Amino acid sequence: MDTNLVAEAVDAQRRYEKKRWLVLAVLLFALVLSFIVDIATGPSLLGLSDVAKALLSLFGLPIEVSSTTEVIVTNLRLPIALMALVVGGSLGVGGAEMQTLLNNPMASPYTLGMAAASGFGAALMLYLGSLGLTQELVVPIGAFVCCMLSASMLFGLAMMRHISSGQLILAGIALLFLFQSLLSLVQFVSSPELSQQILFWLFGSLTKATWGNVAITTAVVFGCIGVLMQDAWKLTALRLGEERAKSLGVNVVMLRLKTLVLVALMTATVTSFVGIIGFIGIVAPNIARMLVGEDQRYFIPLSFLVGAFLLSSASVLSKIIVPGALFPIGIVTAIIGVPFFFWLIIGKRR
Repeated sequence: MDTNLVAEAVDAQRRYEKKRWLVLAVLLFALVLSFIVDIATGPSLLGLSDVAKALLSLFGLPIEVSSTTEVIVTNLRLPIALMALVVGGSLGVGGAEMQTLLNNPMASPYTLGMAAASGFGAALMLYLGSLGLTQELVVPIGAFVCCMLSASMLFGLAMMRHISSGQLILAGIALLFLFQSLLSLVQFVSSPELSQQILFWLFGSLTKATWGNVAITTAVVFGCIGVLMQDAWKLTALRLGEERAKSLGVNVVMLRLKTLVLVALMTATVTSFVGIIGFIGIVAPNIARMLVGEDQRYFIPLSFLVGAFLLSSASVLSKIIVPGALFPIGIVTAIIGVPFFFWLIIGKRR
């Protein structure tokens, strides 16, 4: 009898594993399709086949592509489309790990004040001027420094003894209001022209993506995700509760600090280049959790894929809503995120 039960349990687990791999494969296919559509969409509409040929030609395949299509794809749209994937994926993973650490489905780098701190740093640099540097360089630096400053406050609390996850969430909310107030102060004392410039940056935009900042962002994000994957079983054990994780030999304090550092580094890097993009860090992990559960071996990759797909889709929508206009992508993600919030609340209630 016991042998049959074990065999049934093993078979059920294998079926569940196959389902998880199938979900990952489907999301990956949807992501590739969205990526191609994102490149094809714009003022100069391109055919999906032309985009596919241009992308394949980059790998050295002998495919004939018109020079105009090659220039549009390679120099103009490909960096933006790649940045959408990397930024969306990093926000998804960052939100997933914050929710894992704090055991709260609403936790994310955005709700814990890191994004607001980044926005304040960028706005402050815009207000103070270039300080002898170009604006394209000084604004990301200011956003990065302030985001890490906010994260370091959370690091200090996480290192203290007897600090619970709930207290960290409260501290993050306090930082969110603090940096939003400072940001409002900078906008209040700025000229109308500068205030509009700050406001547009805070909405988030992928249009300033270049091959240089795409390379930096990709290296940081995938490096941090690689380290997180090494701690996958520890993070999965943490979902069983802090006391049970400790009984399994997990150093909860160091794991919490290490994960916070990695999430802060990813958040600071991506927001310093594209501005504040909300809701992806909350929506993507919740979708991934419903599809594959809490096993971090699948939860982390799927959170990346869902986040990348959502931001890539939002990039397509931002070009369609007002053709030829520069529509901030942060507004699109908010429009997507709010209905999901209501759906999540109603689903939880049921």
